[in-house]
Amino acid sequence: MNENLELMEYLYQNSEMGVHTLTTLLKELNDKDNKIKKLIEEQLKEYEKFRKESEKIIKKHKLEPKGVSIMAKMGSNMGIKKEVKCDNSDSSIARTVIEGVTMGLVEIESKIKNYKDEVDNDILKLAEEYKSALDKQIKDLKEYL
Repeated sequence: MNENLELMEYLYQNSEMGVHTLTTLLKELNDKDNKIKKLIEEQLKEYEKFRKESEKIIKKHKLEPKGVSIMAKMGSNMGIKKEVKCDNSDSSIARTVIEGVTMGLVEIESKIKNYKDEVDNDILKLAEEYKSALDKQIKDLKEYL
């Protein structure tokens, strides 16, 4: 597979999944009094920004990445509903989101390391910005643990 396509596909899918997951989480928290909601809304905007930037670069490079599967989205929905129903405390939500963000962070770090000499500079730059954003998300979420 083309390294540019593989990295952009990952960035697009991961940011799309972030948008989907946090949107679902906010819907589940809608009628609850959680202080973490404001941070989740900010992080949602960050994922939306990266999804849009990914789309721009994808079009510029004439790449055709796959989106997130419906099964992955359904699994995410069920997991969120279960977690919020079991424990909707800010610390529990922070821990759950940190776990998801950490998986994305590990994967993007690996992809940057593996592809840094192979991909176009604009794609590498976006990947590094995404990595930094995920690092910041984890740091911000830790305030709620």
